[in-house]
Amino acid sequence: MFSHIKAFSTTGIGSFPHANAEDACELVLRTFDIPFWPQLPNISFRESMIAQYSEGMPYLKVDERKESVWLMRDESDELDRFYESCTEDSRIAVSEDYARGLHTFLKVIKGRRFKLLKGHVTGPVTFTLGLKDNNGRLIYFDEELREIASMLLKAKMRWQIDVLKQHADEVIIFIDEPILSALGSSSYLGVDAGEAFRLITDMASAITEAGGISAVHCCGRADWPLVINCGVKIINFDAFGFFDTLAIYHEQLRNFLGGGGYLAWGIVPTTDIIERVDDSQLIELMHAHIDDLCKYIPSELVKGNILLTPSCGTGSRSVEETTKICQLLIRLKEALA
Repeated sequence: MFSHIKAFSTTGIGSFPHANAEDACELVLRTFDIPFWPQLPNISFRESMIAQYSEGMPYLKVDERKESVWLMRDESDELDRFYESCTEDSRIAVSEDYARGLHTFLKVIKGRRFKLLKGHVTGPVTFTLGLKDNNGRLIYFDEELREIASMLLKAKMRWQIDVLKQHADEVIIFIDEPILSALGSSSYLGVDAGEAFRLITDMASAITEAGGISAVHCCGRADWPLVINCGVKIINFDAFGFFDTLAIYHEQLRNFLGGGGYLAWGIVPTTDIIERVDDSQLIELMHAHIDDLCKYIPSELVKGNILLTPSCGTGSRSVEETTKICQLLIRLKEALA
């Protein structure tokens, strides 16, 4: 158990729709028990999920006009220079060009101290299945580039823990892996579940070794036994739309929670349905889900190891919808805690 994580604490997933970084950071600080830095893809495509962590990859090409990034192998020594500079203990910064939300957040919280702060990193499976080479091939299927991507992501994660720990007693890092919901589909038939497990497990271990608290976020269906067993301390799932896909693994969840793990319930939807949802519906749904899980797992484990979040990031919603999502989360906590 982590001393600063209290049951029913709220936090959020990465993206916000704001074009003003200060406004996004202030909304985070007003809303969430565990503040986090916002990804702001509407400020720059470089803050989108794949591009944000691509800086520093060998052979990276950036097209500002088409708002795209890709890799193009050439005869340069970029690979050798990467191996020389990136070790198992390296720190590589995420620059302001790729994360204005992060750097603005650090400025806004300057001089303040928190019990907990949350950061996030694009998961190695999602990253390597989202970045392509110049032939249109996903870099996951290039063993060397897949390993380099894992090294880069871990180095950026370590740097992030270092800078956030200047303001917090403990830092949670969410490994954002939305692609897990698509594994097994026709688009990703060549993806080996064992390799996906290794990549996520390596990242979770690296977070722990760097002094952070590891978490994983998946906003759809997933191979939940794989996720439960990958070594993270917090599992964030879409409790509004996909509760049943996780709840059937109640024996594994009982062991996970009994071992000090937490479930972060993404109960406030971030899809179009947010227009029609109110707090009374969410409170009723949350009570029903908790009761269902308590049939198989001791209630003190379910209720004592629970966090509350939106189901996903809100970067594709409007600012007004995002504000509503934040308000619903506050009212939900007030009703449940």
